[in-house]
Amino acid sequence: MQKTDHTPRLLEDLPAAVAGKLALAADEDVLIRVHSDLTDDRTYGAQWVLVTPERVVVAPEAGIDGAVEVAIDQVKVARTEALIGGGSLEIEREAAPTVSVPYSGSMAAKFSEVARGIEQLRKGEPFFINDRLDRTRCEKCNRLLPEKNGICPACIRKLATLKRIASFMAPYKGRAAILAVASVATTVAELMPPLVTKHLIDDVLVPTVGSDLSLADRYDLLGLLVLALIGVRVWSWGAELIHHWVVSWLGARVTTDIRAQLYRRLEMLSLQFYDKRSTGGLISRVSRDAEMMQDFLVDGLPYLIIEGLMIVGIIGFLFSMSWKITLLVLIPVPLTLLWSILFWRRMRKMFNKHSRGWSQLGSRLNEALHGIRVVKAFAQEPRELAAFEERNENLSVVSRGTARNWMALWSTMSLVTGLGILIVWYFGGSEVLRDELSIGTLLAIYSYMWLIYGPMEWFAEVNSWMTRAFAGAERIFEIIDAPPEAYEDPDAVAMPAMQGKVHFDGVTFGYDKSKPVLHEIDLEVAPGEMIGLVGRSGVGKTTTINLVSRFYDVDRGTLSIDGIDIRKIRLQDLRSQIGVVPQEPVLFTGTIAENISYGKPGAELDEIMDAARTANAHKFIMAKPDGYDTMLGERGAGLSGGERQRIAIARAILHDPRVLILDEATASVDVETEKQIQESIARLIEGRTTFAIAHRFSTLRNADRLVVLEAGRIVEIGTHDELLERDGRFAELVRLQREVSAIIAIKD
Repeated sequence: MQKTDHTPRLLEDLPAAVAGKLALAADEDVLIRVHSDLTDDRTYGAQWVLVTPERVVVAPEAGIDGAVEVAIDQVKVARTEALIGGGSLEIEREAAPTVSVPYSGSMAAKFSEVARGIEQLRKGEPFFINDRLDRTRCEKCNRLLPEKNGICPACIRKLATLKRIASFMAPYKGRAAILAVASVATTVAELMPPLVTKHLIDDVLVPTVGSDLSLADRYDLLGLLVLALIGVRVWSWGAELIHHWVVSWLGARVTTDIRAQLYRRLEMLSLQFYDKRSTGGLISRVSRDAEMMQDFLVDGLPYLIIEGLMIVGIIGFLFSMSWKITLLVLIPVPLTLLWSILFWRRMRKMFNKHSRGWSQLGSRLNEALHGIRVVKAFAQEPRELAAFEERNENLSVVSRGTARNWMALWSTMSLVTGLGILIVWYFGGSEVLRDELSIGTLLAIYSYMWLIYGPMEWFAEVNSWMTRAFAGAERIFEIIDAPPEAYEDPDAVAMPAMQGKVHFDGVTFGYDKSKPVLHEIDLEVAPGEMIGLVGRSGVGKTTTINLVSRFYDVDRGTLSIDGIDIRKIRLQDLRSQIGVVPQEPVLFTGTIAENISYGKPGAELDEIMDAARTANAHKFIMAKPDGYDTMLGERGAGLSGGERQRIAIARAILHDPRVLILDEATASVDVETEKQIQESIARLIEGRTTFAIAHRFSTLRNADRLVVLEAGRIVEIGTHDELLERDGRFAELVRLQREVSAIIAIKD
């Protein structure tokens, strides 16, 4: 039945053998239809899970025998259990045994959504699941992907990718035209020497029968032909010089443009995008993938173009000289191509082993030298020597194998291409003896033959090179095409002057949508009010303030500021009026003044110093030799943890936000420094809506209200004193903290 609503669904193709036995009603609305990859006895095999608003059906793929049906109103709870190497979907029933569906680790995300969907139906909540799961296999060829949601190198549309790369050359049409002309000129220059040599032999050195040239004429022609060869060489040199200069410039320019567009998009993407990807992988796209693409544009693509034109031109010349010998010369070409493919496929495996061997040797060497104190402390020099020798010997074995394979395979390649030489000399020589072919023509054919066989030997490697480069380009374009945050939403509401009223209305959110971190949060914060968020680690405190900054959007419910849904506020207006002091302050390479003014570029030095004084940072800054011009290293190297924290506070002060977020702002400072910072914070929060997180509850005494979170839910709200008198969850946390402090004090 064709569904017209927009309810998200997980629907995988059901085998006919199972579909025919399930007997689904024509109007039955299937919301989930997925398979597992393990059977009940934990062996590889498929089971199917179907979920409708009324029931859950679990059926083995082998047939309907053994199928279990559970009515939604009989489900007690649906959850996933993590197991070694996989997991299990557990559907507990009211008056019957629990139904278990095991699966391997690759399907954990999918069954997490299945459990979430069943729970929503059980509770009568709106059905909303993530129907766009991470892909681990190619949808076309079913090969494992190099990375989740990545590009399958085997299924890259090379022509489409090349067209898109070429589109970046549009601003440089003039140089592209010069490149095209230079490529043709280079090809023509490579094709000319054998033709000149042909005339040199047939008309000068060994004149063909019937030639009426005198000895003087032949001397003159010899000089002209030698000059022609010199001219061709100069022509070739000039064409190659222009070609290499233009292609290097274009390759670098196009790659620079693509890299710049990639970085612009990376800066505009949401945190949810970064949560699903490793930072190292993203850096690799900007550096390694872009460099690989540039190398191919500078070296690989010109090689393919010039050699392609060469082969077409050579075959044309060969057919004009002797179509019979040309057909014979082309006989080894398929063998050369086939052997080239097998050759490079095998060599790539050997190169990978060699690379891994070097990596393992270098890794062990790095560990041993960095941990040399530990090695000597435990007298483990013999152990490290043995470990190094083992890896060194393994690398030696791989190196010898690589060299042997290289020699054997290249020798075989030479044997195959040598077949062409035999064909030319035997059949071509026979035609010369019969006066059907001139010696000059035979030598020209011989020269052209090598110009054909040479590129064939490298074809497979260049094709692999192109595939890797285009895979890198596709990974880059994947980022460029990712939807950015809504900075340019034309329907967004402008909010140039925020008052700071924040309202959570039934807010539910989870980084994994099937496992909410916050559950139905209801909280109204008045403008200028200071709210302290309290609770154990992992209860959702940082998640709450992340939603206020709109680093993430709520899954259910509404979060509004000044009565407007935060998702409808212009993002630039929202972020420009929120200041954050994180638990781990992030400082950038640059001067102290530049770091303080990061949120307000162009700020005057007086403003920067005032902010530093408010944050009690001015004194230690002035104690530095260069004061506010002191250069900081990466991540604030050169400052202590407390100093970095005060710089971060000064940065937030200068930003002058309407909503202030303090995420453990005093976690990295000593008691004396904390006292100074608390004084500065007391001045900072005046007139600003403030959300503060602190593990030391004493730092939250000045908060207007404390919000106590437990398992993602609000369990208590009140002032510090009110919550202590209530003797509830907050009082329990305070007592626990005092007991820990007393134990530490006794040990000290």
